[in-house]
Amino acid sequence: MISTSLQTFQETLSVPPTLIPSSPQWINFVEAMTSGPFATYAKNSIIITLSIIVIQFLVMIPAAYAFAKYEFFGKNVLFALVLIAFMMPGQVTFIPIYLMMADWGLIKTLIPQILPFMSNAFGIFLLRQYFMQIPEEIIEAARLDNASEFKIMWKIMTPMAKPALATIALFSFVSHWNDYFWPLVMTDSNEVRPLTLGIAMLKQSEGISNWHIIMAGNVVLVIPILIVYLLCSKQIVKAFVYSGIK
Repeated sequence: MISTSLQTFQETLSVPPTLIPSSPQWINFVEAMTSGPFATYAKNSIIITLSIIVIQFLVMIPAAYAFAKYEFFGKNVLFALVLIAFMMPGQVTFIPIYLMMADWGLIKTLIPQILPFMSNAFGIFLLRQYFMQIPEEIIEAARLDNASEFKIMWKIMTPMAKPALATIALFSFVSHWNDYFWPLVMTDSNEVRPLTLGIAMLKQSEGISNWHIIMAGNVVLVIPILIVYLLCSKQIVKAFVYSGIK
């Protein structure tokens, strides 16, 4: 991908394929980012991805804490529903969700790309397992100090689960930053399309397969994922070591 992004159009068509460009064509990146409303696509991707991660954390942390540290009626049934949601493919539900969003008049907004992903079943499962390994004595000590349940959850449990949260954030970021199917179904204008659709439209707008431009766009698309991975990599290893998965 990187090699093709630096080649000329003729080199991308050569047989056998060229691995090392004769002269790196950095102009390909400029063309990729000026072939359409690239800034709008990037802004939409950032808003969609960060909004999903923040909302998921607000929903996931209390849910995982309740499943891990509380006993209540219907707990096992509710957790079974979480596991079913975890295993269910997203394509199964896209038609009813699309019809619902269309009835609400939200198709031309960013909301249909955020709202269906407010909860994260995998995140609830992983975080619950992490919370269950935190000793009860820590929670009891906090309660003896008159700490509220809300304070215990956000000030004690959440910081201790930082590796698990970093892992979930990375998985969620990669999944929604790279998502192509859902935005393709839910959008009908450039104003609300994310970067993945914008890169795919480079091929359509040029009429022919200008793979050097398309690959330059893909390199730009991948860079944020690499940055987030480098920032989270140490925490991911800690999460799997602590949870005994490694």
